Amino acid sequence: MPDLARTLLPRWAQQDWMARGSCHGRTSVFFPPYAERPQARARREAQARLVCQSCPVLETCRDYAREHREYGFWGGESEDDRALAGYAVPWPIGVRRRPSVAAAS
Repeated sequence: MPDLARTLLPRWAQQDWMARGSCHGRTSVFFPPYAERPQARARREAQARLVCQSCPVLETCRDYAREHREYGFWGGESEDDRALAGYAVPWPIGVRRRPSVAAAS
């Protein structure tokens, strides 16, 4: 029965490593507020990078974010960093959806 209960939990609730992260309880540093300006984003992400530098679960966190295409700052990487590494999120925050080439024709 525990396996059934575990499969019903959201995937983030199944990650025991998250409780060991240096970021635990510091959500505002790792996820942007509504309408965040570029300068504020740069400052927030610089703070997040400092927290991640000494994190014991850095690589696990980075792998999780890449695999699940997470939004926000995870494993020492911003959404932009993950996109450059080939792990882009489906709809980047702050980027308007561009019309497809087929729609433009």
